[in-house]
Amino acid sequence: MRILFIALSSLAVLTACATAPEPKAEIKAEAPKQVAQCYSSDAGKFFKVGEKTTISGVEVSCVATSDGKNGQWMGAKHGK
Repeated sequence: MRILFIALSSLAVLTACATAPEPKAEIKAEAPKQVAQCYSSDAGKFFKVGEKTTISGVEVSCVATSDGKNGQWMGAKHGK
């Protein structure tokens, strides 16, 4: 009788474990897309690619680097 009770108890535990809901997978938040910017300490802020400003008296525009991940200041070309 004890063996039957142990067998039925084991079967009940195994059945309960087999039907338990699976834990939900964590939802990964997507990292915000990095936008290329240039920083101006004269203005104390970041500028988006394509924006123009004057830094130390020189007119410059923010241009994306070749990889597109960052920005760099480029001065106006002479003669144009």
